[in-house]
Amino acid sequence: MSQSINGIILLNKERGISSNRALQKIKKMIGAKKAGHGGSLDPEATGMLILCFGEATKVCPYLLDHYKTYRVVAELGVMTSTGDSEGEIIKKSKIYSHSKPHWENTLKSFLGDSLQTPPMYSALKKDGVRLYKLARQGKEVERKERKICITSIKLEQVLDRFIEFTVTCSKGTYIRVLVEDIIKSIGMVGYTKKLHREGAGPFTANQMLTMDALEDELAERSILESSSLLSADEALSDLSSLILSNDEEVMFKNGQSITHSADLEGPMRVYNDKRKFLGLGIYNQVEGLKPRRIFHL
Repeated sequence: MSQSINGIILLNKERGISSNRALQKIKKMIGAKKAGHGGSLDPEATGMLILCFGEATKVCPYLLDHYKTYRVVAELGVMTSTGDSEGEIIKKSKIYSHSKPHWENTLKSFLGDSLQTPPMYSALKKDGVRLYKLARQGKEVERKERKICITSIKLEQVLDRFIEFTVTCSKGTYIRVLVEDIIKSIGMVGYTKKLHREGAGPFTANQMLTMDALEDELAERSILESSSLLSADEALSDLSSLILSNDEEVMFKNGQSITHSADLEGPMRVYNDKRKFLGLGIYNQVEGLKPRRIFHL
């Protein structure tokens, strides 16, 4: 019988498995009733997949908006149809040797806000049809540019025909397109050879565990006793918090607005006086605290 499991697991996804397949395997492994994830990874990509279970699935929409950090290996001189190692080679170019400072300056030029055209090989839809399905039919359609933001980009190493860098970017950024644009800007073609997500929002690489490590841990203790199951509110640690009295807690759980004194405005993590997480609220000094999403933990 499935347990009542509420929390987050940070999976270090291996290469060759889809995000949904990984989610379903972990869901079955821990016996959860409800599951979702906070942003998918392509099957060939590795790294942080935020898996949410039970009441923690309510934070999934907020996780999608978090900035994410990737470690990228790009191969120079070759362009593929998909922008990654799964596609066919469609173009080649001469490989020019550039100094490390030149590469660093090139990467820095991509910092900040910019517009990016999504690739044809993506899950976006055109007239109800996924773009990758059209791409497989040899079709190309017009795609609307989308605003993205790169907050950090750092060159890690340059080795023969490969460059490796780390980038932190906003929701909706396609790393495959970013790689092509970076390499195109210095007169070559290239594609994403390897992609590893190192972090997302408040979560960092050292919090991840592999599927095998989780399986080993579950052989010794239940998931409810495991430190690998994080609480839902950890995904919202960038938000301010409010602590409610007993009477205010009852009102909040009933969906009622609460007159409350707070220094900050906007989304808030809401707790009772025993520090139990109650949910998300929106606070402003005129209307007080309004329940946004209530958690039944």
